[in-house]
Amino acid sequence: MEIFKIIGVAFVTAVTAILLKSTKPELSFAVTVTGVIIILVFVADMLQNTVNIIAAIARLTGIENGLIKILLKIVGVGYLTEFSAGILNDFGSNAVADKVILGGKLTILILALPIIESVLGLVGGFLELI
Repeated sequence: MEIFKIIGVAFVTAVTAILLKSTKPELSFAVTVTGVIIILVFVADMLQNTVNIIAAIARLTGIENGLIKILLKIVGVGYLTEFSAGILNDFGSNAVADKVILGGKLTILILALPIIESVLGLVGGFLELI
């Protein structure tokens, strides 16, 4: 399973970075960035498989491609925001991390507006039938 690879790389990266932090802090940062890149490669592969499954479900159910794309963007923004804020917190930039989270939430709200509009239109259509 991919999760074991991800966890293994994460632990090796964290331990190596901690050991290097006191003697060579610049090398500690480089190890952390390298570990993160390796983890992202594993995650990108898993994400590709997930997107293919979601696309197949969308074809079977007849959901508009536009709505699926919006949902995937929302999930992507959420993950990127959490990931970025975590890295910023790790490096002691808590105030900046909070602003990244706020920006992510606002971006998700903006992306969700067409879905909200679609749902409200659907509810309005049902109410007209009654």
